[in-house]
Amino acid sequence: MSGTHRIEVTREQVLAHRVAAHGFARSSPTPDVLVLGAQDTPNGSARQALAARGASAEGLELVWTFRGAPHLHRRTGLPALAAALWPLDDADATARIDTAVIREGARLGTEAFRVTAEALRALVTAPMPKGEVSTAVSRAVPRSLTYWCEPCGARHIAGLLFQQAGVFGAIGVRPEGGRTVLAPLETRYPVPATASGTTGLVRAYLRFLGPATPAEVAKYLGTKVSAVKAVWPDDLAEVVLDGRKAWLPADDLAALSAARSRRLVRLLPPGDPFLQAHDRELVVPDRRRRQEIWRALGGPGALLVGTEITGTWRAKAAGRRIDLTVAPFGPLSSAVRRELEAEAAIVASARGVAEARLRIA
Repeated sequence: MSGTHRIEVTREQVLAHRVAAHGFARSSPTPDVLVLGAQDTPNGSARQALAARGASAEGLELVWTFRGAPHLHRRTGLPALAAALWPLDDADATARIDTAVIREGARLGTEAFRVTAEALRALVTAPMPKGEVSTAVSRAVPRSLTYWCEPCGARHIAGLLFQQAGVFGAIGVRPEGGRTVLAPLETRYPVPATASGTTGLVRAYLRFLGPATPAEVAKYLGTKVSAVKAVWPDDLAEVVLDGRKAWLPADDLAALSAARSRRLVRLLPPGDPFLQAHDRELVVPDRRRRQEIWRALGGPGALLVGTEITGTWRAKAAGRRIDLTVAPFGPLSSAVRRELEAEAAIVASARGVAEARLRIA
């Protein structure tokens, strides 16, 4: 494993380094963390993640990328991102789509991604509802990539493959009135022939969510540890935290060593890039709190104060207003309460409403 430098750090330093790297200081209209995109699950959360960093969605495109989830990405970076996300080999491809419903089809490896991406490219020449696209693609790909859906009385392509192939087919995603519409991207780059730049993606994860291990990066990419180790960067530093080894880019070592918590209050939406780290026990040590924040469905947003997640929040639409309820894990200072009023207004603006009514539970 690479890493000629080695230092010991504290949990506080790691979290302070991540907070700084994520652009929560609101010093840039296009924070660097957008190299990983901003996940938009549920719909609208990506714009709230940008607002928490003082950024806008200008120049960004919503595309299915990491693990098939919708993410906002820089439009100009999509061709390179598609090449970086393309499976490294058949084993990597199989690992990304190996589910019970298409166990046999998953063995097609990269061919499964190629035929699905090409079908998407050929069929989606204008905006189309997701369901119509899924039906058409299901008929165009090998039968082993589909499964029988009893309630629908039809065969469906596996969702994990269908959505992960979106970026390879140069297909954008548009939520419209409760439904999802797919449309061709303006830049019609070709389906990748081979993976290129995957090491850069690994390095980006380590920069913004590190120090981390190959296993944590593999979970983020939805693949096996062996695939990540095959593209593990050389220019890394080894970091020891509570006796545990992890890695980050050597260029970031000085910033990590000097990192200190700064005063800030941010309302992070579900799926925020800061919450995508796979060392969740580091981010939120309390197991019960982790279960509360990272729910499989319907999870809340997280209250970030300094470097700590100190509560959860939810917002409910009420006409031209949102009612935002914060549930702190402990007492909040008067200063934090005042800043929460301003942050609630930012959430309201990101959701396109004029006013926020804040309640602290």
